[in-house]
Amino acid sequence: MRQVMFVGAVGAGKTSLIHALEKKEQQVAKTQAIMFHDGTIDTPGEYAQMPRLYSALMVTASQASLIAVVQDGIRTGPVLPPGFATMFARQSIGIITKIDSPEARPEQARVRLLESGVSGPIFAVSAFTGEGIETLLKFLERRCDNE
Repeated sequence: MRQVMFVGAVGAGKTSLIHALEKKEQQVAKTQAIMFHDGTIDTPGEYAQMPRLYSALMVTASQASLIAVVQDGIRTGPVLPPGFATMFARQSIGIITKIDSPEARPEQARVRLLESGVSGPIFAVSAFTGEGIETLLKFLERRCDNE
């Protein structure tokens, strides 16, 4: 059980982040369903934003060893409800995306992740420039090696 499940709002950059971690070419495509990749689970943003779909996330989380809550660094308002990450029976980490944007507000995003119940470390990354990707990848590799 070494899967990392990525959850977050629509447009948070989950799929782009997964492509950057897997060193794949970036493709612009909307995730329409829960997608299982080698070591990752990509979830549609709608699942995190519609409470009636939370049960699908909770069932899928049972196949993951870690939950990565992704927060768009550009968004200023809360998207996920307080305590969102605590519904999973797994450790959660936070990932702030789009930090390369001039509009990025990483400290505000960090607050949003903490409000959403993230219990582990928080990483700031850019799938576009690659900033922070290696640090996150090393953490994920160490975490999976320790299981």
